[in-house]
Amino acid sequence: MTKWVYSETVRDHFLNPRNVLRDEDPESFDAVGRTGNVKCGDEMVVYLKVDPERLVITDCKWQTYGCASAIASTSMLSEMVRGMSLEDAARITPKDIFSALGGLPDNKVHCSVLGDKALRAAIEDYYRRHGLEDRLQALGPRVVCHCLNVTEADIEEAVLEGARSFEELQERTKVGTGCGECQDEARQVLATLVEKHFGLSGRA
Repeated sequence: MTKWVYSETVRDHFLNPRNVLRDEDPESFDAVGRTGNVKCGDEMVVYLKVDPERLVITDCKWQTYGCASAIASTSMLSEMVRGMSLEDAARITPKDIFSALGGLPDNKVHCSVLGDKALRAAIEDYYRRHGLEDRLQALGPRVVCHCLNVTEADIEEAVLEGARSFEELQERTKVGTGCGECQDEARQVLATLVEKHFGLSGRA
């Protein structure tokens, strides 16, 4: 019998996913965020309802096309953000989702990254729809890997945590593990950031 490699929390959220969009009209939500790429195996859509006075998330629904990790990650995320302000929700990191799930297999960590990015896309959508573009600046690092929505800020964090080679960067961020089209750009960003922070040539 094959051993179950996921935590019990992941199992629970996979078998009993919370807050899935079922019969609700997507148009009734205040914002939507989509991330991932079906070609790469996973796509997530997050829908938000927001209290316009307090800018607090009152409801979060989702649809995810992908594996058990992707479904569990989005389910957990939807539980985490309800009752949060948009500002606080935007600070949720993949590590927060990963930790709340009790961990994921190494080759599935990118699923928690996708959940984080879908949420951020929904928050950006809310700001744009409601004339709050001035708040976007705090959310807007440039995306390098569009399959997994890895940003320059994600790469910089990985460099500061010790990544020097492209292989080390991939281990930490999964950048370029989807369609692979971003790999050259990711290598350039890595080299620039290593030079910036440490005066070294990146071993890309």
